[in-house]
Amino acid sequence: MIKKQGKAHVFLIIMLLMGLFWAGQPVLAAESTSDVVVNSAQKEKLRQDIVGNLELPGEQQEYVIGYSDILSINLYGEGNMAASQASADGRTDTGMGSSGGGDTIRRAAGGVEVRMDGRVSLKHIGDIKVVGMTLTQLADYLKKLYVSVFDDPIVTVTLLQSNSRRYTVMGQVNSPGIFYLDFPVTIVQSIARSGGFTEWANHDITVIRQGSGPISKKSEGKKTLEFDYDDFLKGKHLEANVYIQPNDVVIIH
Repeated sequence: MIKKQGKAHVFLIIMLLMGLFWAGQPVLAAESTSDVVVNSAQKEKLRQDIVGNLELPGEQQEYVIGYSDILSINLYGEGNMAASQASADGRTDTGMGSSGGGDTIRRAAGGVEVRMDGRVSLKHIGDIKVVGMTLTQLADYLKKLYVSVFDDPIVTVTLLQSNSRRYTVMGQVNSPGIFYLDFPVTIVQSIARSGGFTEWANHDITVIRQGSGPISKKSEGKKTLEFDYDDFLKGKHLEANVYIQPNDVVIIH
């Protein structure tokens, strides 16, 4: 059993390296829960023994799969289970037309892309819904599906490229548009990323928080935040410079 788990861990490392090669950005991966030797509670306890209760932005919850994300789904000993491969096509999406700002649409070569219907197509089992699941939940789900095809399958799900986590900046900035949220970004950093204020900006900012998940139900997680950049420069209300969340709309007045 230990020998099999050791091979599986080597396999996971290989998948991570392949993901880095494909996407050129940090990747996340998860194995099915029953194939992981150390559970989450043990890892968290050992971590707290070293760093205490240190909590950093972005680590409060596991990544949730969304539309257009690029996934690598592999079975130990069987390889890639994608029925078709995603390909880089170089299309551009500024969110504001050809003269606007924002990021370009990204398509990693390899992996399988989550379609607009929230599904991916896999070998032997066909189309399955994946949007709204964490990587671990999807690995557990796939293990249960593939057990009817393979004997004790070891499933690894890797996020090769995050395309679903985005936020919008609009109003009195030089390069408004839609941006990928690949790393923690504060309100002030979002303004800098979009080219800074125009000469007509009054430096008042509204953040419309629509909920961070791919599917926002009713008013859950929805609220409006106000931020005064001039107060920030004077050292007032620094705590108002909060981190941007997926689906946020930042409006510069």
